[in-house]
Amino acid sequence: MKKWSGYSRKGCSLKEQIESIQSHRMAEEQVIDLNTFRELKKNRKKPVVLVVDDDELVRNGLKRILEAERFHVVLAEDAMALSKVLDHQHFDVILMDIKLPWVDGIELCQILKSHKSFQSVPVVLMSGEASPEDLELGVAAGCDDVLVKPFDASELISMIQEKISAVSL
Repeated sequence: MKKWSGYSRKGCSLKEQIESIQSHRMAEEQVIDLNTFRELKKNRKKPVVLVVDDDELVRNGLKRILEAERFHVVLAEDAMALSKVLDHQHFDVILMDIKLPWVDGIELCQILKSHKSFQSVPVVLMSGEASPEDLELGVAAGCDDVLVKPFDASELISMIQEKISAVSL
């Protein structure tokens, strides 16, 4: 606590004296300059979400929604594209369509969850036509949640934030 250092002025009201002390102390405060603030904000780590979906409209739509919420988004359209980004990036959450060409999302989830480096990364499977059998297979493969298309953007954001928070604990 700073000691009062006699900023009183004769003939001033109590309010004016307090404001005078406050303004003097505020002037003594170390203030961060705007460029330093911008640099700190730019370098703040954004959570990284990997979106794997063969539908370009879905991929790009998810990218726009997630980037608006300050997530860094990496896109892959299938298993081959996924294999190219896995070694170059850390992911906080993976959103993956169940119905992918050649290697489906359930198989990819099982493969990812069998590797030590991805066991703790939440995988959310997405599908517009998820059958109860698909859901059971997804859970058995290790997925952390299933999202049925179409879904509400706020529901998606809440789910992702919840998954990231759960891993951080």
